[in-house]
Amino acid sequence: MAMQAAFFAGFPKLAAQPGHDRAGPVAPPVRVGPVAAAKAGGARGVRAAVRSEGAVPRGGVRCRASLIEPDGGRLVDLVAPEEGGRRAALRREAASLPHRLRLARVDKEWLHVLSEGWASPLRGFMREHEFLQALHFNAIRGDDGRMVNMSVPIVLSIGDDQRRAIQADGATRVALLDERDRPIAVLSEIEIYKHNKEERIARTWGTTAPGLPYVEEAITNAGDWLIGGDLEVIEPIKYNDGLDQYRLSPAQLREEFARRNADAVFAFQLRNPVHNGHALLMTDTRKSLLEMGYKNPVLLLHPLGGFTKADDVPLSWRMKQHEKVLEEGVLNPESTVVAIFPSPMHYAGPTEVQWHAKARINAGANFYIVGRDPAGMGHPKEKRDLYDADHGKKVLSMAPGLERLNILPFKVAAYDTKQKKMDFFDPSRKDDFLFISGTKMRTLAKNRENPPDGFMCPGGWKVLVEYYDSLVPSEGSSKQREPVAA
Repeated sequence: MAMQAAFFAGFPKLAAQPGHDRAGPVAPPVRVGPVAAAKAGGARGVRAAVRSEGAVPRGGVRCRASLIEPDGGRLVDLVAPEEGGRRAALRREAASLPHRLRLARVDKEWLHVLSEGWASPLRGFMREHEFLQALHFNAIRGDDGRMVNMSVPIVLSIGDDQRRAIQADGATRVALLDERDRPIAVLSEIEIYKHNKEERIARTWGTTAPGLPYVEEAITNAGDWLIGGDLEVIEPIKYNDGLDQYRLSPAQLREEFARRNADAVFAFQLRNPVHNGHALLMTDTRKSLLEMGYKNPVLLLHPLGGFTKADDVPLSWRMKQHEKVLEEGVLNPESTVVAIFPSPMHYAGPTEVQWHAKARINAGANFYIVGRDPAGMGHPKEKRDLYDADHGKKVLSMAPGLERLNILPFKVAAYDTKQKKMDFFDPSRKDDFLFISGTKMRTLAKNRENPPDGFMCPGGWKVLVEYYDSLVPSEGSSKQREPVAA
């Protein structure tokens, strides 16, 4: 109840009118959780705050009280259980349903996200009232009347012919198929409503400029209607790409954190290779949490595993590089969990970073590291960033529904040419520091040029160079390259 009261401090009219949509002026959200508790009561207060948050779950997956409670008080699990024959029955039903929708790649990734509870308390593709709340408020109302953060719509589109056929039959359930036309889920109690693409794009990205990667992948050619409903997935989603062992669900991550006796979890998302500046930030964060009084803070190194734009390093190569970071001791394997976050990437800046943070709450993280221009990209038509580089972290510190999550701003790290290693930037001797951008890093790797000593672990750099080497034949070049030495 304390958490609910703190949340409604940011939505003053909701507490009095739980049956109505958001109304009235929004007060500055009240920051609660372990950091605020630490200021009030020291390290002992920190741990007490974490253990007392949230209500006891009444369904779904039960969560250890020592970890932050998932949104809605329980972790949604939409995968049919094998026990009692439910999974086999659902598979038979899905095969027999007359209306079957084949999912595109991004649709299947969202189904994966929903099935494991990353979007808890959401229980399926959004119906219209959920879509409008997410689009206009960056939050949705749970069954208990509370609003939780949900900044990106999770929706499924259909075409006009599909809509007419479903509505003509009065169907309430449809089967969802994978890329090989195999039934993987059933959507029930369905609702079909108009897909206003322009409004969706404008409110999610703040622009309708052509060239937005996710828009071109998943919206431009999508159907003009959206279908929402309750989702039941036949079995856990697998990709059989050699990386499924890294795709840990929120429930599995919580079990792993409990096994390690974690009393704090701090999450760091990447869609790029890890360099020693990232590692410095992560190890420094752990040191700070130890100084606050935590006994065993655990890092969740959580690369994004869904759709990314064409010039991003593919997931398989990023995971090889992350493995080297652990093998070579850049990060401590005993206090680091590496897993894949299955969400597709929007590149929607401050709007999307709220989703990234909210999902990590459901995985058990109570601290989230945020850097410069999170989830951002260059403007697709102009030579400038699409978003202000500082707005992401500012929005996270104020976002309704994220009050329980403690935001850790990214310290600026650069290459110290005097000490020949990555270090935190010291403005008093700014000429001693070299900033190596992601673009510069990619250029060095493409040209097989070595970065400064101490910028990245040798094995990790070798993986990155090998990736760019692998692109040479596809670019029409017959040039043969010598193997790269580790």
